[in-house]
Amino acid sequence: MKYLKFILLGIFFGIIGTKSEFVSWFRIHEMFRFESFHMYGIIGSAVVLGAILILILKKGKIKGMDGEQISFRNKKESFTRYFLGGSIFGLGWALTGACPGPIYILIGNGYIVFILVWLSAVLGTFVYGLLRDKLPH
Repeated sequence: MKYLKFILLGIFFGIIGTKSEFVSWFRIHEMFRFESFHMYGIIGSAVVLGAILILILKKGKIKGMDGEQISFRNKKESFTRYFLGGSIFGLGWALTGACPGPIYILIGNGYIVFILVWLSAVLGTFVYGLLRDKLPH
């Protein structure tokens, strides 16, 4: 019962993802070919909503579920790090037609071939964990 709210939130995310078609390979393909605004609208509205929520979290002194104050650290990061990471993420997204969240939605909708995509994502995360200390951070 402790995790029921997370299960319900995941089901809601799955319904929204399916109905809005942001898990559709065809919509993703249209986006990468610059043929449709559909996915850019979804991503853009998510970025705006995320920015508003971050501002609320920073200004509102809001506590997390564990009761601790939510805080943000200012980090100086290199452009190269984000460029390379984003490029790898984008290539994987373009090749498979799914980013991490929608993989679960697609499996839940019965596209069992995405189990292979999920396993590949887990393997990639594991390999990163092994190589993390050797990578330039």
